[in-house]
Amino acid sequence: MPFTHILFDLDGTLTNPRLGIGNSLKYALRQMQIDGFSDEILERFVGPPLQEGFKKLFGMNERNTNLAVEHFRTYFGEKGLYENIPYSGILELLEELHLSGKRVYVVTSKLEKYAKLIIRHFEFDRYIDDLQGAEATGKHSGKGHLIAALMERNRILPSASVVMIGDTHYDLIGAKENDISCIAVGYGFGTDESLSAANPDFLVGSVDELAELLLG
Repeated sequence: MPFTHILFDLDGTLTNPRLGIGNSLKYALRQMQIDGFSDEILERFVGPPLQEGFKKLFGMNERNTNLAVEHFRTYFGEKGLYENIPYSGILELLEELHLSGKRVYVVTSKLEKYAKLIIRHFEFDRYIDDLQGAEATGKHSGKGHLIAALMERNRILPSASVVMIGDTHYDLIGAKENDISCIAVGYGFGTDESLSAANPDFLVGSVDELAELLLG
């Protein structure tokens, strides 16, 4: 079945934000006087909402979590935002999808105002119909809720022809919660094990493979 409505995750799916998120996390931990940054921690930090990352990975209480998120956003809002690279072939894919009449969206647990700045910076916005990001409080920032909000606003009904594309199990679980198809991309932050365990409808290893599947 051809996909008519295509929902993309942002980090690890459209762009590689590793440098910006890593630097923002390092800055936040320095401000909190916590020593605990590692590449392995960074891999696990990308995907879930910020609040969840600080709580789970660093055992922070509510107050410290909120402080750490503020510090993270201070650096990210000034510099980290642009320490970010679109995956090769993504801009062309978005353009082709747009020209072929597909409806294209972005659903991300990144703060909505930052997500909008990023898609404008990389000129993705000319091909994207709508974007749903998280609110500053971290409430309702689970992927399932964000997908539901975007679908409701755009009057998209659950169907196999609607698809969520993402690099972590959060994207795949969110898609299943909303009764839509899901494609896992293996080039982002999720491990092959965690992606396979979430039982995606399709698993692709590159942007080229993704383009073939979507435009086929």
